[in-house]
Amino acid sequence: MAYKHDYDKILTRLTFILSRLNDGEALSVTELAKEFNTSDRTIQRDFNERLLSFPIYQENKKWKMQDGFRVEKTNSLEDEIILDIMEKITEGIGGKFATKSRQLLSKIKNQDFNPIYAKLNIEDISDKFADIQIIETAIKEKREVECSYNDERHDVYVTTLQPLKIANYEGFWYLIAIQDGTLKKYYLKNISNVKLTKQAFITEKKLENLLENSISVWFQKDAEPYEVKIFANKIAAKYFQRRPLPTQSIETLGNDGAMEFVVKITHEMEIIPIVKYWLPHMRVVEPQWIQDMIDEDLRGYLTKQT
Repeated sequence: MAYKHDYDKILTRLTFILSRLNDGEALSVTELAKEFNTSDRTIQRDFNERLLSFPIYQENKKWKMQDGFRVEKTNSLEDEIILDIMEKITEGIGGKFATKSRQLLSKIKNQDFNPIYAKLNIEDISDKFADIQIIETAIKEKREVECSYNDERHDVYVTTLQPLKIANYEGFWYLIAIQDGTLKKYYLKNISNVKLTKQAFITEKKLENLLENSISVWFQKDAEPYEVKIFANKIAAKYFQRRPLPTQSIETLGNDGAMEFVVKITHEMEIIPIVKYWLPHMRVVEPQWIQDMIDEDLRGYLTKQT
């Protein structure tokens, strides 16, 4: 006879179910309903909606974790370091996200001491978990969503979107989506009341590649990518060797540590803020008009300071 756990929180129940699936168990909806003292319908909803983003499947009326996806405890030094880094990254995000991540990682890790320190300036979106889960399902199944959006300039409005990616640019979270045939970026924290629809959509492979190679939220769907050649002296060059930009390729490396490299962009604002950040250690070599825009901004700034 199954022991009836007194779980009154959905999250606790889901964590317990995932833990057992992760251990290789095949779980019955009816047996879980008895164990948690709830209905078959509630447990079935857990699998069909709340756990849909996990690699689980049903076979012979029992739910299982897909082979190759289970995370097992390990004494591997390399794996422990990776888990330490993951833990510090989630701490940098903060809020409920960090708390829940820490709890889940503690089930995998074999030790409590973490010698890794990471400081990330990433906004906390733990209050959007419910909406994010629906969006993730929509992205995977290529289904449209209906939601409310506050663009901070007008009243909140309801719109229908074809969600493509949840992306983080410079610490801020965005939903990249198609709306009425146009690629748009929506600030994730301004999205609410997300509902999954039955309407399916198709994405272009070219668009998926564009998203993967985007440098910032300024990228454009219908613009042809073009190359920008950049000079970085030895102070800036080492950072772009350690952490290259998407589509970056090195043209030359000087004996003095300086380098020239090329990136592909679809909008000048993908690269201008980066160059400005690294002034005076970086400049645009080609096309000249981008460097001219930077120079004009600097002249305007210096004029206002005098």
